[in-house]
Amino acid sequence: MRVTAKDVAERAGVAASTVSRALNSPGRINEQTRQRILDAARDLGYSAAPRMVDRKGLVALLVPDVTNPFYFDIIRSTQEQLRTAGFMQLLIDTGESGSTEAETLSQLEGIVDGVILSATRLDAPALHAATARLPLTVINRRHEDIPSVLIDIRTGLSQAVDHLKALGHETIAFIAGPPGSWQNRWRGKEFDEQVRAQSLTPIVVGPHSPTRTGGIAAADALLMTGATACVAFNDLLAIGILQRLRQRGVRVPEDISVVGCDDIFGADFSAPPLTTIAGDTEQAGRLAASRLIAILNGEPPRAGTTLIPTHLLVRESTGPVRA
Repeated sequence: MRVTAKDVAERAGVAASTVSRALNSPGRINEQTRQRILDAARDLGYSAAPRMVDRKGLVALLVPDVTNPFYFDIIRSTQEQLRTAGFMQLLIDTGESGSTEAETLSQLEGIVDGVILSATRLDAPALHAATARLPLTVINRRHEDIPSVLIDIRTGLSQAVDHLKALGHETIAFIAGPPGSWQNRWRGKEFDEQVRAQSLTPIVVGPHSPTRTGGIAAADALLMTGATACVAFNDLLAIGILQRLRQRGVRVPEDISVVGCDDIFGADFSAPPLTTIAGDTEQAGRLAASRLIAILNGEPPRAGTTLIPTHLLVRESTGPVRA
């Protein structure tokens, strides 16, 4: 049976609010009462107590590519939320590597109070193992057992497919991102289902690195498929595709339409401005940080995924199929 702060309060003969103050704001309670609460917490095996008592005041945010503008709002919003709660943020770039991520989490034990994983590359067993060692929340991955926040691509993707169909496109390619990404697999699956539901033909191109450089190779492969439109895993890939198509003399959107995903800073400055699927990344960061702060303040982890809706922003990189 899970021990709660209420159980600790009953054992120590105090109110539950006093337990919270003793664990989170020790200066607001006399030392004798605080020690009685700590003894009760340890006797009952209240797991939150050691974390509160030994708080480091430091939370790590792990991102796979710190140069990707997608993470800028996440970095800022998590940092602001953590600072307000009295924590400093440690930013770590894992270089799109699941093994680096796992090694980093291992190294962080005893150094940080908790971790926010953004677009984690860990597989499910490794992610579960990490939760046993450190309090954590996850951004951009659906998980029923771990507190997570997901920018839900489905509505925006549905609007993108409807948009392309209305423009006369019948064969649409998905430009896949990194194979180790849960998000890439999920976006690819949703793309295939939604394109087929519209009686259109889906094609998969890739996987490719989710960078502008990856978009160069993706553009060359895309031109070999016969697709008249594509939806890229992310905006960096899409912008790389636009640059390569321009180099090859392929007109966008006259010869091919391109849709990105994430609405990163600069997507509206590309040539042409990029049609993309947008979600509130700042809100995702705030929610993930808030859920972790709640855990660090002694609340039981609230498992399950909070969904952030998306929508299509139509710009100049999509147009009618050439007659």
